[in-house]
Formats: sequence, C-alpha cells, structure tokens
Amino acid sequence: MPMQPILKVENLTKVFKSNGRPDFTAVDHIGFELMPGECLGLIGESGSGKSTVANLITRLTDMSEGRVLLDGRDITRLSGSALREAYRQMQMVFQTPTESFDPRHTLGDGIGESLRNFGACRAEVKKRVAALLTQCGLPAEFADRYPHQVSGGQCQRAAIARAIAIEPRLLICDEATSALDVTIQKEVIALLGRLREAMHLSILFICHDIALVQQFCDRVMVMYKGKIVEEGVPDEVIRNPKNDYTKRLIESIL
Repeated sequence: MPMQPILKVENLTKVFKSNGRPDFTAVDHIGFELMPGECLGLIGESGSGKSTVANLITRLTDMSEGRVLLDGRDITRLSGSALREAYRQMQMVFQTPTESFDPRHTLGDGIGESLRNFGACRAEVKKRVAALLTQCGLPAEFADRYPHQVSGGQCQRAAIARAIAIEPRLLICDEATSALDVTIQKEVIALLGRLREAMHLSILFICHDIALVQQFCDRVMVMYKGKIVEEGVPDEVIRNPKNDYTKRLIESIL
C-alpha cells in the first residue's frame, strides 16, 4: 500500500480584493504533496506568495479556492473544535520569534498553552515545559523569563519548543531563521534537523535562502508571482535550473 502524504495541497488560490483597485492574486492555483518525514523547501523572493501559502495551509487566512488535506483529511472548511484538533498535527514557527508569544506572559506560559488547552494539569505542564526547553537547547529556568528578556535566537528556540509541545507531525517554518545571524541560524537548523529525526517530523521550510534549502531540504519548490515555477532535488535545481526566474535567483546568490 503506497504511503499517504502528510500534507496535500490542491489548486490553492488566494485573491485579495480591494475597493477601487484591481484584484491581486497572491497564490495562483498551486498544488503539491509533502510525505511523512520529508523536508520540503519553498523558496522565492519577498512578495512571491510563500508566506501566504503558509497562512492558507494553517487556516490563518481563508483561501479563495482549493483544498488542504492533512494526513488524508480535508481541513479546508473545518472550524471550532474540529480545527483545533487538526492543529494537534500541524504547528507553525514564525519569522519573528516574539510573534509566538504574548509579551505579558512568560515563555513557560506560552510553551505550555497548548498542553493546558488539551487538558494537562499544572504539574504536568511545568514538567513538560522544562523538558521541552532542555530538548531545544535552553535551560529549564528560561520558563520564567519573558520574551524581551532573551535573545532572538533563544526566543526562536523557545518558539520551536512551543511548536513541538503537542507532538505535531507537521512543522511549517516560515522564514524561521531569516531574522537570526548566521551562527545562530546554523544552530537552529541543526536543532530542527535533530527534532525531525527524533520525532519523525515532516517540515515545510519556507525560505528565501537557496543555499540553506540545499543544505537542509530533500526537495525544493521555487515560487514566483504566486505560482510554483520549478521543483526538484535542491542540488539538481541549483546545478541545472530550467526556469528563467530560478536561474536569476541562483545567479543572484552565487
């Protein structure tokens, strides 16, 4: 029996409408599959539609057309408790680490939020938060710190701890390393690699850095003006790009 994709996107489209101005198609009828345990890169310049794709998949933005299937289940029109249940399987790590946390609450509160929502008791949450922080390379006492009291890299590690708290099968990383300096970026990529292996995570890795995608991803899709214009194994796409936009993108960094 063939393996089922953890994520399947069909005909995904988002048209932004504005009074007095032409409609803008941010995502234009795209489709792809992500298999269990796979890391799939999505690259393209700023404004190409990458983050909109992430927001559509996670239902942070409503799509104009298309379907999203998570582990074979159509989640396109779920709401309420059914959508919350779907989020057990899928979590997101944002570009700006502090976006994952309420500045008025500690990192521990933020990391433990989903555990509390799914019925864990206070003692259990505290123990699990300490273990998650340690797993992500931070001291357990960071649970008592506020987002503004830690560095960007430390806050992103805490955001990853928050994302994996309920043991999702799919992690969507939307430019999760782009706000970090190169050394910290490498450490966070290494952490994601370890978690991927230990938890058998599938990762949709959205990034504008093709060299980083080459290092980290099994496959890559190139996005331009809302469309997927090329896809394949990163080494092959970089060595032998077929689309003119992909060629320009690669030439700009080499």
